[in-house]
Amino acid sequence: MARIQDTDDDTRGRRGKAMRYAVPVAAAGIAAATIGLVPALASAGTPDLPKISAQKLIEKIAASDTQTISGSVKITTDFGLPALANLDTSAFGDLTGGASGGSDDSGSAADPTKQLTQLLTGTHILHVAADGPDRQKVSIVEQAAEYSVIHNGTQLWAYDSGSNQAYHAILPKDAADRPVPAPSLSSLTPQEAAEQALKAVDDTTSVTVDGTARVAGRDAYQLLIKPKSADTTVGAIRIAVDSDTGVPLKFTLTPKGSAKAAVDVGFTKVDFAKPSASTFTFTPPKGTKVTTEKADADAAKPDHTNAAETKNAEDALSGLDAVGLGKGWDTIAELNLPAGESAGASGASGDLSLLNSFGKQVNGDFGSGTFVSTRVINALITDSGKVYIGAVSQDALINAANK
Repeated sequence: MARIQDTDDDTRGRRGKAMRYAVPVAAAGIAAATIGLVPALASAGTPDLPKISAQKLIEKIAASDTQTISGSVKITTDFGLPALANLDTSAFGDLTGGASGGSDDSGSAADPTKQLTQLLTGTHILHVAADGPDRQKVSIVEQAAEYSVIHNGTQLWAYDSGSNQAYHAILPKDAADRPVPAPSLSSLTPQEAAEQALKAVDDTTSVTVDGTARVAGRDAYQLLIKPKSADTTVGAIRIAVDSDTGVPLKFTLTPKGSAKAAVDVGFTKVDFAKPSASTFTFTPPKGTKVTTEKADADAAKPDHTNAAETKNAEDALSGLDAVGLGKGWDTIAELNLPAGESAGASGASGDLSLLNSFGKQVNGDFGSGTFVSTRVINALITDSGKVYIGAVSQDALINAANK
């Protein structure tokens, strides 16, 4: 058993990103991050590998410097969400760092914020390639149609063969740390997701090495993470780690009280060789409708137009324990909705109305509000305009709101 405490304030700070609409963005973000972690399908057989402790295996993951990878990934997600393929997801741009220069909607059917949310439900096959942080490509093949997102330096292209439309964004040259519109392309492989999962590990977590497996034809150790908290909705996380490179190959998240995974993503084929440079080049086919947007020079800089609201959201997302709302797996983010927005407000945004349509009314010392649940992430939107969200039970959210 190994216990790890995350004390990297800078890393936690990077998780902080102001959100205009707390619930739809936060829920999608957590789901997208989880998807990014998830695993590859295990091949038959349990290889005989040298014994390794959980601490040493985690150190092996942290020390892995593999930046080139390609292969096929199968993603299956079951959060208990409705089909999202046809939703207007423009609000997700605040989370994903959309490179549209502040535009809420590019108007293009190929816009990544419109297309990639389909990964939040069902089963999908992806073809992925990465060559460091500046070059990635993800292709989704569905019913004889293909959707691809290609990031190459300051160039971002997305192409939807079904509509014959392309989305083109020019990213700021000095925005090396700016996330790619999304979900982030790097999060669609297990490495980043595994990193995010390990950040939640502390003294309230059991971490063990639970045997070995064959994943995408490679020998792997299986790292098993189990929260000890009574309130969290997370039952267990299993990460298959390549025994040679330390790269996470498979990630499975199972909710508490269920044998069925909420997220199961993994490589079915994987290659660590450097992808060809041509993989990351794109020329729109003749006749393609192209929508091009150029990010503002200041787009990657902090927005101080509403410092109080921005600080509140950043504090809630990046320094959750600083606001006294639990820690580790019991962490609950407390967020303030923009003025005039609440679960019970007339004329509430379409995003909140959508959430309310499959939520239920709850009451407590805090007043009344709407409880929205998935198999992992739950949220309480109060009629007074506050949002409490986390991988915790309904009672935990109500208790947080009461306090």
